[in-house]
Amino acid sequence: MASSTEPMDGAPNERTGLLVDWGGVLTTNLFVSFHAYCLREQIDFEALGNRFRADGEFRDLLVALETGEISEVEFEPALAALLSVAPDGLIDGLMAGVEPETAMIEAVRLAHAAGIRTGLISNSWGVHRYPHELFGEIFDGVVVSAEEGMRKPAPAMYELGAQRAGVAPEHCVYVDDLPHNLPPAKALGMATVHHTDPASTIGALEGILGVALSGGPAHIEA
Repeated sequence: MASSTEPMDGAPNERTGLLVDWGGVLTTNLFVSFHAYCLREQIDFEALGNRFRADGEFRDLLVALETGEISEVEFEPALAALLSVAPDGLIDGLMAGVEPETAMIEAVRLAHAAGIRTGLISNSWGVHRYPHELFGEIFDGVVVSAEEGMRKPAPAMYELGAQRAGVAPEHCVYVDDLPHNLPPAKALGMATVHHTDPASTIGALEGILGVALSGGPAHIEA
């Protein structure tokens, strides 16, 4: 069901749902951590990125992990063989530099406390690295790809996210750090925000949702 939240100027607010990605939005930049791993292991980071985009074997392996077709235990040796590195702790190594993005987590917490319906829509690299204890505090609904057997940018991921948050898609705003994950949300009627840094995203969300998300006055759009 939709929230009764109103923006701070008292006008009706049509955006009453906030749906967010996890890695790279509520955490620090994943690719910075991946790059650091590649430097340590003497892997060409640009070449690796190109292989994930263009090499079917790399791509199929990633899709299988994110949709839960294979486990992390199966994924690590398969990826390690493609990278010519040791498999033990491979995912942990890639994720070693990833930290919680505290300003964004607090923004979601403040939105939730203000009556905005909140939801997570995440493509997962396994499921045990998520802080599940946090989910009940800040989210009304959670969609994790490996648990659903599908991944973004499948439109059904966004539809399910809105459904579990309890708000119609056209009343949601969706935030992701990867631009190609935004068009399906927009096609469902969601407002979209491409996350590049917390300050810009929080300012944009304050304008869209009409609530303060950083402890100060909201940036209300005219």
